[in-house]
Amino acid sequence: MRAFLLIISLLISNVAFSQSETTKTSTLADSKAEFPGGQDAFRKEFMKMVHAYVDITAYAVNGKFSFIITIDEKGKMSEMKIYPKVRNDEEFKQDMNFAMKRIKKKWKPAITNGVPVSSNIIFDINFTSEHSNEEY
Repeated sequence: MRAFLLIISLLISNVAFSQSETTKTSTLADSKAEFPGGQDAFRKEFMKMVHAYVDITAYAVNGKFSFIITIDEKGKMSEMKIYPKVRNDEEFKQDMNFAMKRIKKKWKPAITNGVPVSSNIIFDINFTSEHSNEEY
């Protein structure tokens, strides 16, 4: 009988402990970085700046490119990586960074354990241009 009571009390304490952990975890909201209007709004704003400030025909860019942007704790875009690499890679990256910095809206930073943290966002853009690699 003692063994039975011991097992029951252990099960009850285990259930009580797991409920308190669930409550504690649900109060700390973790979230990803968000642009006002969502990622589609950011992509649209970014492409608007690219078309306004960058001569995209200067590059032989065709196809899908992945952009990895670091959003700091204050919601500012700080670093950009672009894949795959292209000819005139440094100039292309500088022009894309210039277009990115022309966007004035701030991101809402990612939150971990209730604290703003630096994070990366990834988005893809399909570029097409009048030039092909064979022309160079």
